[in-house]
Amino acid sequence: MKTDVLKLDGAAAGSVDLDDEIFGLEPRADILHRVVRWQRARDQQGTHKVKTRSETSYSTKKIYRQKGTGGARHGDRNAPIFRKGGIYKGPTPRSHAHELPKKFRKLGLKHALSAKLKEGSLVILDSAESEGKTSALAKQIKSLGWKRALIIDGATVNEGFARAAANIDGVDVLPSVGANVYDILRRDTLVITKAGVEALEARLK
Repeated sequence: MKTDVLKLDGAAAGSVDLDDEIFGLEPRADILHRVVRWQRARDQQGTHKVKTRSETSYSTKKIYRQKGTGGARHGDRNAPIFRKGGIYKGPTPRSHAHELPKKFRKLGLKHALSAKLKEGSLVILDSAESEGKTSALAKQIKSLGWKRALIIDGATVNEGFARAAANIDGVDVLPSVGANVYDILRRDTLVITKAGVEALEARLK
């Protein structure tokens, strides 16, 4: 499908033909949900930890005699039943990551791109280049109406553009290899350069 191309100053720069197999799918929430869950699970640190009975610092001496007290029998104060005792079967450090087939991850990225196009939040940019001045780039982005935007470039990101965009709140810049479902969906506007479109189509075919 044909889509208009813009320059950073808002001027028209022709059009580009987007692949229907990547940008023209009917978005499915279940596929996007599974891929986002896979991404977020991989990012989860999993460093949660509690002390077990063997790690708490109370004495291991038997607290009172076994029989004759009229109360329940107990060993030491480290037992889980006591306040500040060890925790029984509590969380331990582990990885929360789980497997997701590579084909499914690719499909999720296609659906994310298609979802942005369908809702009218996809912008094709001629090129993302800047002299490195944050103020100048911020004015251009404001005039284009981008408040929370993800900008995806080709194989590499222009150094000056990346430096200028680094201090602009709500704007992220990624090379095509870093494009992912979670970052695409959490931004209001998805901006892809022509080089980025070519790289994504090569990656997802």
